[in-house]
Amino acid sequence: MQRKPHSRSFRAALTATLLVAATALTTIALTSSASAGTTLGASAAERGRYFGAAIAAFKLSDSTYANILNREFNSVTAENEMKWDATEPSQGNFSYTNADRIVSHAQSRGMAIRGHALVWHSQQPGWAQNMGGSALRSAMVNHITQVATKYRGKIHSWDVVNEAFADGGGGGRRDSNLQRTGNDWIEVAFRTARAADPNAKLCYNDYNTDGINAKSTGIYNMVQDFKSRGVPIDCVGFQSHLSNSVSSDYQANLQRFANLGVDVQITELDISGSNQAAVYDTVTRACLAVSRCNGITVWGIRDSDSWRTGQNPLLFDSSGNKKQAYTSTLNALNSGTPSSPGPSSPAPTQIDTSAWYTLVNRNSGKALDVYNFSTADGGRITQWTTGTANNQQWQFTDSGDGYYRIKSRHSGKVLDVSNFSTANGGAVVQWADLNGTNQQWRVVWSGSYLRLVNRNSGKVLEVQGASTADGANVVQYDDWAGANQQWQLIRR
Repeated sequence: MQRKPHSRSFRAALTATLLVAATALTTIALTSSASAGTTLGASAAERGRYFGAAIAAFKLSDSTYANILNREFNSVTAENEMKWDATEPSQGNFSYTNADRIVSHAQSRGMAIRGHALVWHSQQPGWAQNMGGSALRSAMVNHITQVATKYRGKIHSWDVVNEAFADGGGGGRRDSNLQRTGNDWIEVAFRTARAADPNAKLCYNDYNTDGINAKSTGIYNMVQDFKSRGVPIDCVGFQSHLSNSVSSDYQANLQRFANLGVDVQITELDISGSNQAAVYDTVTRACLAVSRCNGITVWGIRDSDSWRTGQNPLLFDSSGNKKQAYTSTLNALNSGTPSSPGPSSPAPTQIDTSAWYTLVNRNSGKALDVYNFSTADGGRITQWTTGTANNQQWQFTDSGDGYYRIKSRHSGKVLDVSNFSTANGGAVVQWADLNGTNQQWRVVWSGSYLRLVNRNSGKVLEVQGASTADGANVVQYDDWAGANQQWQLIRR
């Protein structure tokens, strides 16, 4: 975004013409009948995607705002709190209070977090605006390093560079103090971000790129060049600030970027005009049709929260009521096919109770792991980089009535909700197999992934806070079908 809500001027023109690499191991993919999600986040998760919102920290104390956020969305983007002026108001002095509040809120509810934005020509602190040359380049590198390191393991995707290409028909870079440090500044930014957080997806983000035009083609050429030279770029964000229509080649544009080997994300969606509901439907279906479209973020929650004052471009009205655009978006999500297995995959009922499996988390790509090879009762259960060690291998033991106990190959102990907790965040540990209800788990399929529901608490196994870090805790939480609650079985 190019502005703080209600403090930056509206763009002069809003143009409307405008999952994990395949494993060599045998993957147990699972079939599922189509599921009609009742919230945006749950429905998107069933289709292997997120549906998020840009949020402001100070609004989290607004109960209507927070309730909609917590009910409907499984991803958040900090609207302004992670930008350069907010995080480094004076050179070398970093301030994270408001960003931390958003991160804490998201983690406590298992939401993914999009970081926005590490480098941008706008909303720079005054001290950076007055810099140039090597001094600015050094300051940029330090800023990226400090902020990305601070949130390492907590961010799903970073908008590393925002809005670096010019409008108009030239397809070239925007003139800015950053561009004047040298044409390699974007490459340097991405390499610096990768060094600071190797696990976050690194995105380039821009507006007026929704169709195939000179600007989007300029970005396409940059991404193609980066991929050919090994510059670490993982995704491209399409802001999609639309007015009453969307370019007829919107989906084709997403697909041509995906064909370069990057993910695509709709990052700042808002749509004004009388045709709003139909355009939300079109954009949502376009994302579902492109397998590498990770998800959709709307830029705000209620119309009163939007930077587009008076245009009412969001899914909830100013009182928090669902609009027709909400219904069309949810219906479009529910029309999509849930994540599905390959044609030769076994059915869910064919879990082999004599086999050993690695459970790989959908959000992080890491494996369910007995921490530090513990053999003790109460040993921590975490996630860790997927390997073949026996502390990451698990066997399903049938407890009847559709429940299983899940036994570690290393320790012989089973997954256990500590002390029969029924609380969100209750610790999951290993314990001697007593066949207790807190050790029994029901399998629920999310396409080719499973969720594990504890018999005692009714809560599901999840990676706490949607972390992507090695050693992150595995806990129980309310089932909202989040990607951090979904696990893929890999047979060993």
